[in-house]
Amino acid sequence: MMKITRDYVHDIMRASQPPVAFCESGDTVIFETRDCYNDSIIPGEKQPKDDDPSYANPATGPLFVDGAQPGDQLKVEILAMDLAPQAVMRTSPTDGAFPRYFKERYFQIFDLADGRWVQFDEGLSLPLSPMIGVIGTAPKEEEIDTETPFDHGGNMDCNKIGVGTTLYLPVNVPGALLSMGDLHALMGDGEVLICGLEVAGEVTVRVTVLRDQLKVPTPFAVRDGRVMTIQSADTLDEAAGKAANAMMDFITQASGLHPRKSGMLMSLLSDMAVCQIVDPKKTVRVEFPQSILEHYGVRLP
Repeated sequence: MMKITRDYVHDIMRASQPPVAFCESGDTVIFETRDCYNDSIIPGEKQPKDDDPSYANPATGPLFVDGAQPGDQLKVEILAMDLAPQAVMRTSPTDGAFPRYFKERYFQIFDLADGRWVQFDEGLSLPLSPMIGVIGTAPKEEEIDTETPFDHGGNMDCNKIGVGTTLYLPVNVPGALLSMGDLHALMGDGEVLICGLEVAGEVTVRVTVLRDQLKVPTPFAVRDGRVMTIQSADTLDEAAGKAANAMMDFITQASGLHPRKSGMLMSLLSDMAVCQIVDPKKTVRVEFPQSILEHYGVRLP
């Protein structure tokens, strides 16, 4: 099994990014990641300033998947996640929903007990739910930094992207150029403070090139019997509209239903959630029951 180590990270996703590893469609690959602060937050030492470049979300990769060509889709099955023993959170005087409460950055280190729990304070332990904050392929645009989500994926901060999730991403350049990082041991929808429980670790995925099969509106995820459109835009209203319309178009086209019936089903059964409000673009997902699609004969590749 191939492993891409944390030595190979970058903070820009671009079509011209040289790949650091190569694999075949169907291969299983391990990505070793740094945390979103580039592993720069060290207990007992002076912490980086706001303008320190180490704050950029480093992504491990990119991985070249042989046979992937523009117009294909990349199926990424998340098989396992192994977290480092410590995680970090911080406050922000400028970003997130609560900057008026904080005049300076504050960092706190948390121990992740046996990889299943975090001791939040003396009386409260929380179960972990690991997720991938940054995951994407090279964008159509020349470059997009790893702090920004868009149609290629990137910093979506969607807490549904974890073990057991199948994620579909676009292939915009030969090889797709898959990268990932910014793991969270736990994060609520919205990521309202500025971060989740930020942690380094390893992610094991299986990557498969899809061609001449049912197209899904990427980025697109499947988990626990739910399909999800994930979309990012400059405002939450725009992101919500993109995600809802992506799901509506997919249901209509894949099932053959009249748009009126697709819209009715969505209004009855779909759920909309804010993934994050803290990145340069905001991210919203819309979920829909996979069983309803299957009722109408829709089978995902």
